[in-house]
Amino acid sequence: MSDNVNYLLFEEASGYALFEVVAQPETIGSRLKEVQEAANDLGKFGKLVKPVSFAPFKGAAHALENANDVSEGIVNEHLKALLELNLPKSSKKKRVVLGVSDRNLAGGVKDAFPKVEVVTSEIAQDLLRGLRQHGGKLLKQLQEGDIERAQLGLAHAYSRAKVKFSVQKNDNHIIQAIALLDQLDKDVNTFAMRVREWYSWHFPELFKIVSDNYTYAQLIVFVQNKASLNDESLHDLAALVKDDAEVAQSVIDAARVSMGQDISEQDMSNIVTFAKKVISLTDYRKQLHKYLIEKMSTVAPNLSELIGEIVGARLISHAGSLTNLSKYPASTVQILGAEKALFRALKTKGNTPKYGLIYHSSFIGKAAQKNKGRISRFLANKCSIASRIDSFSDSPSTKFGEVLKQQVEERLNFYDTGAPPIKNSEAMKTAMDAVLSNIKIDSTD
Repeated sequence: MSDNVNYLLFEEASGYALFEVVAQPETIGSRLKEVQEAANDLGKFGKLVKPVSFAPFKGAAHALENANDVSEGIVNEHLKALLELNLPKSSKKKRVVLGVSDRNLAGGVKDAFPKVEVVTSEIAQDLLRGLRQHGGKLLKQLQEGDIERAQLGLAHAYSRAKVKFSVQKNDNHIIQAIALLDQLDKDVNTFAMRVREWYSWHFPELFKIVSDNYTYAQLIVFVQNKASLNDESLHDLAALVKDDAEVAQSVIDAARVSMGQDISEQDMSNIVTFAKKVISLTDYRKQLHKYLIEKMSTVAPNLSELIGEIVGARLISHAGSLTNLSKYPASTVQILGAEKALFRALKTKGNTPKYGLIYHSSFIGKAAQKNKGRISRFLANKCSIASRIDSFSDSPSTKFGEVLKQQVEERLNFYDTGAPPIKNSEAMKTAMDAVLSNIKIDSTD
């Protein structure tokens, strides 16, 4: 690869520009230093390069389209026309070396122009850095401030397009919801134990009678002072303990012989207020759980059908996004969430973990101890397939998830009884036929 760069592709917010490098330092060592110094000085940098051509974008939409193409390394017709018209023919005597800033775009240019040598070397990057700094003054077609305004508008449009890529399939809400759900589980449990301990100073016997934290908090709000309980309270008490008359009667009997101390109205008011907060948080936790299940059925229906909404949401959250999860190999999905144990095992040369977050799947619990590692590997493989289908499919469907789940169940049965499971090719064909039949039905409707 040549060390000399004789042309530069400068892609910026208002269009593409092609520059020719007119001054080449003699030695390699001084070249980089000279370029770096010249990049900060317009007078010196103007002697190194000269503009050849500038192809402006037609408007904001055209600029956004080209920005997306550059990010994906695509040489579209607009850029291709600029290079075809202005780059000289490459020959043995005069090789054309084009400096490009983006590696992905460099690969696309090389495919489109195989005779042109495309580089992203350090010298090319320093020259392009100088163009970004002084491009507005070197390009006579632009007025002062044009580049800055175009950059601001394109940045907003590009970011807005990425955020609004798919409102329905946005997995950011799943990541936030599962994180909040886990936090609520910890907080509600801590608060419930605190309110139990606090109220037990007044009515300690209730602690053993009612084990459910939510019901206990509701009883605190209803009972408050234990002296107020009598036989007339039986019906209302039973309604709070799932219509269990025996438990309700036990609460009344315990209140009559309770060893707890009397407390002031102010103390009781604080306990009741705290108990109401526990009830409110528990109700919100149920609402959030329902929301998460609905969101998972829209964003990752096959993964949810296969491994469950909660475990699926944790996998997405740990990976960072559904797209990231779909890019992971099955071996990574298998131990996702057990990274510390993996690195510890590698460091101490011990046994590596067999599962991470997927351990919470019901399939791992059903498997015999000797088969847990085997089924976790198989399950991770199916999770990887399901996440890819969910990530890249246009219309959500659970057909693949149902078939994949059936495959895992048949594999578990195979470990126990030896009954041969269905072949993967047949299972996928069944799922695809089911999806296609649904599409035909919808189209006729």
